[in-house]
Amino acid sequence: MDLDAYSSAHAAEWERLRELARQRSLDGRDADELIEHYQAGATQLSAITTAAGAVPASERLSLLLSRARLRFTGAGAEPLAQLSRYATREVPAALYRIRYLTLAVAAVFAIIATATAVWIGTTPGLIASLGDYEMLRRYAEQEFVNYYSESPEAAFAGQVWVNNAFIAAQCVAFGIVGFWVPIVVVQNAQAVGQSAAIMAEFGRLDVFFLNILPHGQLELYCIFVAAAAGLMIFWAWVAPGSRTRLQALAEDGRALFAVIGGLVVGLGVSGLVEGFVTRQDWPDVIRIGIGTLALAWFLWVQWIVGGRARRAGETGDLDPISRGARVVVGD
Repeated sequence: MDLDAYSSAHAAEWERLRELARQRSLDGRDADELIEHYQAGATQLSAITTAAGAVPASERLSLLLSRARLRFTGAGAEPLAQLSRYATREVPAALYRIRYLTLAVAAVFAIIATATAVWIGTTPGLIASLGDYEMLRRYAEQEFVNYYSESPEAAFAGQVWVNNAFIAAQCVAFGIVGFWVPIVVVQNAQAVGQSAAIMAEFGRLDVFFLNILPHGQLELYCIFVAAAAGLMIFWAWVAPGSRTRLQALAEDGRALFAVIGGLVVGLGVSGLVEGFVTRQDWPDVIRIGIGTLALAWFLWVQWIVGGRARRAGETGDLDPISRGARVVVGD
C-alpha cells in the first residue's frame, strides 16, 4: 500500500468525520453521515494497520474514530464501571505480570534474613553489640509480644496499615532510581533476622514465629510485590525494548502503579489481622490459619484472577482510548 496516496485519497472523508464529530448538535442527516463516515473510517483504519502497523496516519484516524464514537454512544464508562474494571481486571493483571519477580524478591529476603539471624546467633559477642543484655532480655520476654497489644485494636491496625502502605508506595514510586528497592529489602530483611536472633538467644524463637506468622505472611508478601513493581519500572527505563524510554516508563509506570491499589487493600487486610488476630489468646492453628487464608486470597487474586485478565488482553494499563496514541500526531 502507498500510504501517502491512500491518505490523500481519503483525506476529505477524514476531515468531514472530524467536522461532524466536533459539531455541537447533529440533525438526522448529519447523524446518518457521521455513522457512514465512521463505518468507512473503521474499515480504512483496519486496512492501514494491516499494511503498515502503528503509523501516524493510523493513530490520527483512530483518534478521529474515538471522538466520533462518543457522539453516538454517549459518554465514557460510569465511575462504578471504571472502578469495577480497575479492581477486577487492571489490578490483578498488573499483579500477575510481576508474579515471578515477586517470588524472586521473597527468596532474596528469606536468604538475607536467615543469614543475618545465623550470623548474629553464631558469632560470639555479636549479640552484646546490639545493646544492653538485660534490655535485650526484656525485649525478648516482654516487649516483642506486648507490642501487638499495647494499643487499641483499631488504632493499631490503622497504624501498621499506614506504615506498611507508605513503605510499599515508596518501593513503587522510587523504584525507577534502581537502588531504593534493594535498600528497603535488605534493611527489612536484616531487621527481621536481627529480631529472630535476639528471640533465639533467650529461647523464644517459637514465640517469634507464632506472633509473626498470623499477619506477617500477607504483610511481607505485599512488600515483596511492591519491591517487584519498583524493580520492573526501573527495568523499563534500562531496557525499553522497541519502545522509547519515555513510552516504556509511561506504559509500565501506569500499569504497575495499579499495583498500589491492590497493595492498599492487601496491607489493609494484614493490618486488620495484626490488630485484631495476632494479639488474641486463640489456639495458634487458628491465628496462623487466618493469616494463611488472607495470603491465599491475595495469591488467588494475583495468580488466578490476574491470569484470566492477562489472557483476556489486560495489562494493567489504561484502556487504549484513555491512554492515547503512542505516536504523537496532529489533529
